[in-house]
Amino acid sequence: QVQLVESGGGLVQAGGSLRLSCAASGSIVSINAMGWHRQAPGKQRELVAGITSGGITNYADSVKGRFTISRDNAKNTVYLQMSSLKPEDTAVYYCNSDVLTSSSTGSYRTARYWGQGTQVTVSS
Repeated sequence: QVQLVESGGGLVQAGGSLRLSCAASGSIVSINAMGWHRQAPGKQRELVAGITSGGITNYADSVKGRFTISRDNAKNTVYLQMSSLKPEDTAVYYCNSDVLTSSSTGSYRTARYWGQGTQVTVSS
């Protein structure tokens, strides 16, 4: 079992900054890709940013130049630094991790796990 715990959301004025964190714990052998998605009211969940185990990143066009994703492999944690926030960035942000886990029987499996979501609200 793997748990992803997010923190760092909140209310901020337009132009401000927030930093989200997401820590994974459990029967983790290794973590491949990690990322952040968001879902605004009435809209589909969309990818915000992703990062591979080797540190290669990708971003949605709407956040390029404003958001930075990073990870600390020793802490199984992924971060999202958000700057120059806009009202349209308002959404629930979810982290995800592609995790290789082991069981007591010695079997291994890879699965994508999700955090519980953290609200980010940007006021104009």
